[in-house]
Amino acid sequence: MKKISALFLSLSFLSVSLLSVSAMAAEEVYSPTKKVKVEFFLTDAGQPAYRTYANNHVVIKDSLLGFKLDDGSAIATGLAEVSAKRSASNQTWEQPWGEEHFIKNAYSQLSVALQETAGLKRRLNIVFRVYDDGVGFRYEFPKQANLGNFEITDELTQFNIAEESSAWWTPALAGEQYEYLYRNTNVNKMGLVHTPVTLKTASGLYLSLHEAALHNYSTMNLQSGAADGKITAALVPLTKTTPVKVKLKTPAVTPWRTLQIGKSAGDLITNYLILNLNEPNKLGDVSWVKPAKYVGIWWEMHLDKTTWATGPRHGATTENTKKYIDFAAKYGFSGVLVEGWNEGWDGEWWKNGDKFNFTTPTPDYDINELSRYGKEKGIYIIGHHETGAGVDNYERQLEGAYQFLEDHGMKAVKTGYVESGEMLTNGFYHHGQRFVEHQQKVIDMAVKHHVALVAHETVKDTGERRTYPNIISREVARGQEYNAWSKDGGNPPNHLPTIPFTRLLAGPMDYTPGVFQLALPSRPQNQVNATLANQLALYVVIYSPVQMACDLPENYEKHLDAFQFIRDVTTDWETTRVLEGEIGQYVTIARKQRNGNNWFVGGITNEYARATTINFSFLDAGKSYKARIYKDAKDAHYLTNPEAYEIEERVVTAKDHINVNLAPGGGFAVSLLEVK
Repeated sequence: MKKISALFLSLSFLSVSLLSVSAMAAEEVYSPTKKVKVEFFLTDAGQPAYRTYANNHVVIKDSLLGFKLDDGSAIATGLAEVSAKRSASNQTWEQPWGEEHFIKNAYSQLSVALQETAGLKRRLNIVFRVYDDGVGFRYEFPKQANLGNFEITDELTQFNIAEESSAWWTPALAGEQYEYLYRNTNVNKMGLVHTPVTLKTASGLYLSLHEAALHNYSTMNLQSGAADGKITAALVPLTKTTPVKVKLKTPAVTPWRTLQIGKSAGDLITNYLILNLNEPNKLGDVSWVKPAKYVGIWWEMHLDKTTWATGPRHGATTENTKKYIDFAAKYGFSGVLVEGWNEGWDGEWWKNGDKFNFTTPTPDYDINELSRYGKEKGIYIIGHHETGAGVDNYERQLEGAYQFLEDHGMKAVKTGYVESGEMLTNGFYHHGQRFVEHQQKVIDMAVKHHVALVAHETVKDTGERRTYPNIISREVARGQEYNAWSKDGGNPPNHLPTIPFTRLLAGPMDYTPGVFQLALPSRPQNQVNATLANQLALYVVIYSPVQMACDLPENYEKHLDAFQFIRDVTTDWETTRVLEGEIGQYVTIARKQRNGNNWFVGGITNEYARATTINFSFLDAGKSYKARIYKDAKDAHYLTNPEAYEIEERVVTAKDHINVNLAPGGGFAVSLLEVK
């Protein structure tokens, strides 16, 4: 290949300036059906770089790769290719639980071995896996004499978007971790942001940038700001006082850097590249991890009806917990979450990172009696470990804390890492390498005691649930609780139709849906900015194998007809279909029950009313279904009449369709129960 100093590739919608390429020809690797292609090459300076094509159009223009190290050196330039190996895989694997039972994993792989031509002659491998709907690549550091223990100060990975693009993002290192409303700007206006970042290009292609298999490494944020669409990896530091981001010892690998590609926004939702890039299940039989629905002592504290702290309004009492156990048993729930049950909640609890005790209940919480009572009723208590970001305090107690859970029949635990700012109580960054390693310790301890994890304020999901199926759900986004007390008026209606195309691309989310009393008497300055039918739809729209019915029992018993949908809907799925959707505007999703023939549909809209048609062609041919349609009443409105709903029943087949009107901030839910 002739030396190229400046080359412009003209397409129908863009002109891309390419980096200067060395005399070595680019290495190409195509996806199985050649929809996606990656070209790897070295620049004249010997720096690795790549570009990505989708359907013969450039998606990622020339983007550099490499690292800066703490000793002042870099593994970036002066590299030469030693070898290039190609392979392919086409398999289908089974999820023990999930939004899709069987997942196809078909890709072509290119592994390029590089070595410095001078100096220490250190070696670096870069591995690309190319799918029909995206690309993953990672770095590998082989064991070698001249690179043993080393420290990374910067990862130089770039994702330079070829077209002008609109982006949906939340700010990184901004104080509230991931709990922000999504912003929509030009990609050049993002600044420092979390992943996943979702993009819509000028030509209408949908992209998502994220990472997969995050282990023993720092979380990757992204930095933009240049006018030419350049996006660069920005690793979370270890602490504020050191430039070091990651400490490694060879042999070592980085997480996969990922690009998901879809022709429609809905294509991203059913893109399983992140899961495919993780290693298979390491735990063996995980039948002890069970998808479920739960209720609990949680929303009432956010409403200030009761408190986490001990005292006359303490929520986590034996008597109050029994009330929730009775409710769960009566209406078919599996678990009862109890927050505020242990020592450490008194005072400004979010500053009590070194005070929480995970084996000592408060005097008014009889754990032995509640374990006995729950078992008698067929209900288990869901443990709660709020750490106040005191990871050292938590780690000192891990063995005892999880033995305590096991001894009292707690099959799941909700963990929390609430803090003020971006620093853990020990000075390390929230979401830096130290915290990533901490999360793995928690996962491993939970495995030892057969406990499922629902993690809040933790490290973002990067598909580890494939490898460790006991990490069953996370929050890691702005959840329902902001509707109760946030000073900005709660989550606006466009938040919910945004997160399926952004946050949920990372993995399941414990949003805690199901509020029926949407105007909040105890907090008149706040309300849930949705209709009741919208809240029902979330059980399908927001995927999680554990779903909470978060409202107070008495509010459900006022609307038992609508509550029936929450009782009927499952949390474990055979397959998922996105029927329609645009980011921040609307989305409709259908899911089929695993180990059954029933289907459930959920649809939501933003602050604008919308009319839609549900085409039931996704149903199994030749079968009839009793459709129960929960929808907004004609006068429903999320601000003025949020609890107005209607329920309609009819028998449908795959040949039928129905028209539904969604109120502002509204939605609809449909249960499709097979007629035997």
